[in-house]
Amino acid sequence: MPLPNSIQREYPFSQNLYKLNNGFRINYVDHGEKDNFPTIFLHGNPTWSFFYRKLILSLKDTYRCIAPDHLGCGLSDKPSSAEFKYNLEEHSNNLRQLVNTLGFKRFNLVVHDWGGAIGLSAFREEFERINKLVLLNTAAFISSDVPKRIRFCRIPIIGEIFVRLLNGFAWPATWMATKKGISKEIKNGFLYPYKDWKSRVAVWKFVQDIPLEEYHSTKKFLSETEKSLNQLCNTQILACWGMKDFCFHSGFLDKWKDKLPHIESYELHNAGHYLLEDDFPACRAKISSFLSQ
Repeated sequence: MPLPNSIQREYPFSQNLYKLNNGFRINYVDHGEKDNFPTIFLHGNPTWSFFYRKLILSLKDTYRCIAPDHLGCGLSDKPSSAEFKYNLEEHSNNLRQLVNTLGFKRFNLVVHDWGGAIGLSAFREEFERINKLVLLNTAAFISSDVPKRIRFCRIPIIGEIFVRLLNGFAWPATWMATKKGISKEIKNGFLYPYKDWKSRVAVWKFVQDIPLEEYHSTKKFLSETEKSLNQLCNTQILACWGMKDFCFHSGFLDKWKDKLPHIESYELHNAGHYLLEDDFPACRAKISSFLSQ
């Protein structure tokens, strides 16, 4: 389906659809020469591959840039929660299917928000496939440090109405997740895939899947990923961090440093959660330099 011209100008990529084993399709960006070294970009909630548009355009001459929309997000299919289990394990399985089908034995991995937990869970038994890892305000470990405004969105019935009917998660993120502010056109780009109750199912289910409760079904799965992180001790890792993030704040960066002391840290003191919007020139320069070293 053609995108509106205003979004196509910012996001000038072809749609590529991959059919998963469950029959649903995920959309992914595949930009750059096919023989270039693959670099995979994983978004979080409530964004989509649109989040990486400028970074992909800046790296396309050097890398083959792959940016999937997780199932339920972006331009991918949006099955109901009865048709697909919107949890970390299933998203990780989907990603592994796509990457294996594309035939990538090794790749760079760039992750933001939930992208960190999804990407590192998907490949936790074969971290040797990750050539270099870039962490952008993300986590792949258990934490109870969740803002009250996000906890509110998890409340049964009330939270679902707020997130899915009133767009009370994706829309506020367009101004709460950035310190610089973004234009109306860019806001429309972030919100384009999430227009109504049905299309916001993944936004809601991602919030539900935060494993805060002891009995939460995702807690054990994420704990296994956390235990595996020490196997990244020989992997080159850059943490590029927006220090004004209200959610993945500096405490999460400190936890990454505790787990993997060899991480190279680059702190953006005037950037929030959407750091690629707040200070793209600095992010581009640092990430490009890191990947090319």
